[in-house]
Amino acid sequence: MEHVDVAVIGGGQSGLAAAYHLCREGLTPVVLEASGQAAGSWPRYYDSLTLFSPARYSSLPGLPFGGDPDRYPHRDEVVAYLLRYAERLDADIRTGRQISSVRADGEGFTLRTVDGRQLGARAVVTATGGFGRPNRPALPGLDTFTGMVLHVSEYRRPEPFSGQRVVVVGAGNSAVQVAAELARVARVSLASRAPVRWFPQRPLGRDLHFWLNATGLDSAPLARFQRRLATMAVIDDGRYRAALAAQAPDRRPMFTDVDGPTVTWADGTKEGVDAIVLATGYRPDLDYLAPLDALGEDGRPRQRDGASLAHPRLAHLGLEWQRSLSSASLRGVGRAARRLAGQLRRS
Repeated sequence: MEHVDVAVIGGGQSGLAAAYHLCREGLTPVVLEASGQAAGSWPRYYDSLTLFSPARYSSLPGLPFGGDPDRYPHRDEVVAYLLRYAERLDADIRTGRQISSVRADGEGFTLRTVDGRQLGARAVVTATGGFGRPNRPALPGLDTFTGMVLHVSEYRRPEPFSGQRVVVVGAGNSAVQVAAELARVARVSLASRAPVRWFPQRPLGRDLHFWLNATGLDSAPLARFQRRLATMAVIDDGRYRAALAAQAPDRRPMFTDVDGPTVTWADGTKEGVDAIVLATGYRPDLDYLAPLDALGEDGRPRQRDGASLAHPRLAHLGLEWQRSLSSASLRGVGRAARRLAGQLRRS
């Protein structure tokens, strides 16, 4: 069986940042990516997705994003950037390597892929992030719905929904963006348990991320004060708030029941619906760690600042609120990777 210094599980932004800093610490990482390219989840996001952070704040360590630093890059630009980053990275990146289990083996670990290959590693970094598993809440009656139900991770473009009655569930950035896009071709309601919270994209004439960086809030270890994951406000340049004000889409309290094709709203009215889009977030996809007893009851890793509380040579990257509000972002994962690479070298 082959043995390596550090096995990095996941070849998206978190795994690439981990490999960069592990190499700088003198370690030899092997990056194991389940898909056919080192671009993480980005190729699977909806077609119109753009970052809400400018290019100047959207880079991994060692390679600026490039182009106009004040533009908001499109999904395809991010994919191209990650592929370019992987090509320039002096690390062994192996695609088509989906991990099925990680087991303790003496002071190290044995990793097994779904096709039966094995790899020994002195340390492991999980970098599959916090967006690997779509969260599909058990909404009342949803299992009886006879229309189309899809998670926002399966949504690509609005045209297939032209002329339909659509309900988008959620109140975050993706929910609002997708609902507004669909409202151009369909009749759409945004359903959520709480009202949408807004944050201006350019307060006082400067992008939000300028202020987060200038004040130090972007990298502050705020997670230690969070008892549960905080819900982010919708970052808006004015377009989406105006869309909701114009009832395109309209925003309603969460429906109370679904029966076949019919949705019952909170005020008791019933209405036929063609499609329900769940923009209800994600959960970490870390079932391969089950043999290590490294996960909590909610499936999230037991960790502090990314360091596992179960094993000293196990680390995690790319989790929401892992350390700061930017831990799972292009702009923030490099900081976490640098810290964890140093800790792994010392161990």
